[in-house]
Amino acid sequence: MLFAATANAKTAPAPVPLLSYADFADLSDNAPTILRAQVRSVAVVEPARAPGVRPGWARLYVEARTVALLTGAPLTGDSLRYQADVPLDPKGKVPRLIKREVILFARTVPARPGELQLVAPDAQVLWSPEGEARLRGVLDELLGAGAPGRLRGVQEAIFVPGNLVGEGETQMFLAMANGEPASISVVHAPNQPRRWSVSFSEVVDSTGAPPRADTLAWYRLACFLPRRLDPAVNVSATGEDKAQAGADYAWVLEQLGPCTRTRG
Repeated sequence: MLFAATANAKTAPAPVPLLSYADFADLSDNAPTILRAQVRSVAVVEPARAPGVRPGWARLYVEARTVALLTGAPLTGDSLRYQADVPLDPKGKVPRLIKREVILFARTVPARPGELQLVAPDAQVLWSPEGEARLRGVLDELLGAGAPGRLRGVQEAIFVPGNLVGEGETQMFLAMANGEPASISVVHAPNQPRRWSVSFSEVVDSTGAPPRADTLAWYRLACFLPRRLDPAVNVSATGEDKAQAGADYAWVLEQLGPCTRTRG
């Protein structure tokens, strides 16, 4: 059963929170269709028919119209229907959504024109110019040639000392979902700070620069590298070398910084 949403009819909408780069990348990486839409009508789904809704949230049945298709196959018509979970406001009411614009991360439903299935319950995101600009940056990278694929983990790590005191290199070979080669290099040189780089190709360039924060390469590493190096993949020759490889791995994680997600 659906109940018409009447809450906050006279209340000005709250400022639109800006999702992080990682939030947009999480949603975009799993969405065949991403579009901007305007909400036309909203009805609250009866709790008994909305399993899995988080406390303090409500499930809505939404009718909307397409404003712009950002990526994906063209849709049939501009009328849309879907369900989305939204957080309630501080008074426990459904936020005002009618006439507001949203970004949808979704899949189309076969043989049901206009019906969408969101890739996550909260994959309806309030639109803002800043949010769309950040999203378009994510999409440009995801859809670009040679985009770094999904990371599954570390396949092998090894530290090889050099001929001079303080010289050596740790190489970490990454397991990618698409089977493409990828590796991280940490270089030690006498009387110099250690430096690191990443390569998402067969060419290992230990002279390259680390990825900038809020880029796709950064996201693949900061958000999906294991929090510690599995001793089973550390094939360094000696205990001292193994310790150095582990220390270099921890240092790379520190340099990457946290993967900031705000969706909860």
